[in-house]
Amino acid sequence: MHVQAVLFDGFDPLDVLGPLEVLHAGGMATAGAITVELVSAEGPRDVPSGLELVTLKATAKLDPEREGLILLPGAAGATEQRDPADDSIPSRLARTRSTALPALLAAAMARPGLLMTTVCGGSLILAMSGLAKGRHLTGHHGSLDALRALGAVPVRARVVDDGDLVTGAGVTSGLDLGLYLLEREFGPRVAHAVEELFAHERRGVVWSAAGAEPAPI
Repeated sequence: MHVQAVLFDGFDPLDVLGPLEVLHAGGMATAGAITVELVSAEGPRDVPSGLELVTLKATAKLDPEREGLILLPGAAGATEQRDPADDSIPSRLARTRSTALPALLAAAMARPGLLMTTVCGGSLILAMSGLAKGRHLTGHHGSLDALRALGAVPVRARVVDDGDLVTGAGVTSGLDLGLYLLEREFGPRVAHAVEELFAHERRGVVWSAAGAEPAPI
């Protein structure tokens, strides 16, 4: 399974590196069955994160035709937007709409077999691009109303599995997302080995639209 982790100007480094390091360790635990790559919509370049001290290098352009998994992070910055041109999280997420990223994501999601995953504000990028209508997903708890207004079906859970779309909530949920993806794709023993390596135990139930519907409690 090949993982394309997407970088854009202002991305949150932990949204990327948390799940990416888990998946990279999964590659070691599966004798190379998982490979990881940093990409951008523009191609190879140094991409500044939302933290001034951190810049990561994209080594390729996001390829919507490539088999595997796409990991879409959120942004880092101030939570409150004062102006569309500022460096707040809402502004940085919104500015991705003026890049080639939405079209590349749409092409990828239209192809059977592609697994789209997001952490935190990454689900908002999908929703703002019209790619999350009617989909069960999660994101940062402060974004759930915005996701609903954009036509998504937000769930207050740490990880939500909606088939070919698996989403994580706030930033540290990227670790849980990565471990769940290992369990889903390669089984619990691989996920457990990486969980032990990282000394991190997943929290909560992975939500999916399966099983009996609970009555109000």
